[in-house]
Amino acid sequence: MAAVENGGGAASTAVTVTGSRTVAPSKNRCALATFDLPYITFYYNQKLLLYRAAGPDFPFPDAVARMTAALADALRVFSPLAGRIRQDPADGALAIEGDEGAEVMEAEAEGVAVDDLVGAGGDDEVMQSLVPYTGVMNLEGLRRPLLAVQLTKLKDGLAVGCAFNHAVLDGTSTWHFMSSWAELCRGAAKPTTAPVLDRSLARSVRVRLDLPESAEAHEKTDPNGPKKALVARVFSFPAPTALAAHIWRAVSRARRLGPADITAFAVFADCRSRLDPPLPPAYFGNLIQAVFTGVPAGMLLGGPPELAAGLLHKCIGEHDAAAVVRRLEEYEAAPKLFHYSDAGPNCVAVGSSPRFKVYDVDFGFGRPERVRSGGNNKFDGMVYLYPGRGGDDGAIDVELALQPEPMRRLQNDAEFLAPAAL
Repeated sequence: MAAVENGGGAASTAVTVTGSRTVAPSKNRCALATFDLPYITFYYNQKLLLYRAAGPDFPFPDAVARMTAALADALRVFSPLAGRIRQDPADGALAIEGDEGAEVMEAEAEGVAVDDLVGAGGDDEVMQSLVPYTGVMNLEGLRRPLLAVQLTKLKDGLAVGCAFNHAVLDGTSTWHFMSSWAELCRGAAKPTTAPVLDRSLARSVRVRLDLPESAEAHEKTDPNGPKKALVARVFSFPAPTALAAHIWRAVSRARRLGPADITAFAVFADCRSRLDPPLPPAYFGNLIQAVFTGVPAGMLLGGPPELAAGLLHKCIGEHDAAAVVRRLEEYEAAPKLFHYSDAGPNCVAVGSSPRFKVYDVDFGFGRPERVRSGGNNKFDGMVYLYPGRGGDDGAIDVELALQPEPMRRLQNDAEFLAPAAL
């Protein structure tokens, strides 16, 4: 047995990994599309689902066996997640090959209760120990599994921590996989919706990437230096009206930007319906692009909230099929290995979506109590949006990462916190 060390301190002894195995389907191969490549120097996307046990005798070994068997079935359907990233030695293009499988870890943290983790003030250090592959860059998919799962027995429940290689799939595909895995675990013969695995439908251009030797080597090339310490918090809002604009304005206030300082807002927009012809929601891979707009902070904060909402609506609406293709062609002409700091010093970026049915992921023991992201891919100003657990009431949970002092101001900003402000 080995302690999980995803943050040090007390958390490193709170969770003990008790077993690990590899789950693999049959052989597969698919080329990465241009949509996938910008994320090779991002980090594995981490998701954490917390489930409460129905009673004191929750059959953890049985649950693990059932979930592992269903995972093997899911990987036969979503076969790219079972491979590894390979680079063609001739032209430097990347593809997914093989059937080495996903990594599954068993762990126990029987001193940790679900209620210790579900609230806004949950123990972040312990939560990070429940999710695998913290600090692992997607280029590690050349050597590591593209999916890692950690199943942790809690005092009164189960934590399902997942790490997905972001160069292989986006949020839409992530939750398609998770819901399908849960369906199979509940006894379905096959998922309700099969994935569309042909990435040539999105793009078939082969692009040469000169990859760094390691994540550390890439981070050293960041012209803006090392990453700053961040604080992550969760805020809950009762309705989604103009929420993105509300967050953008509040973060700009908390950062105390000068009137002439440019502040940017980025949305990772799903391009499935934007392409011509459009691709189905079941397309499995990355089909997102970051859409940016920026204005001086004085204009953003001096104008009404409708100004910010209008700017966001305009930039997203203008990102049509022609704009999507232009972005692809620009990248193919000059491939780039991105850093977080490329977004600029005063950026707010939104990933995930409150439209994802994250609370419908039921493995046979009920809906999750909470769904959260891990620490990977949380840079200054990064926002993840999730539906509130109520489901139909329109509530949204906002996971937000900021530097400590702006976060302190934001947590004391009555205008930001007041539901009436929306």
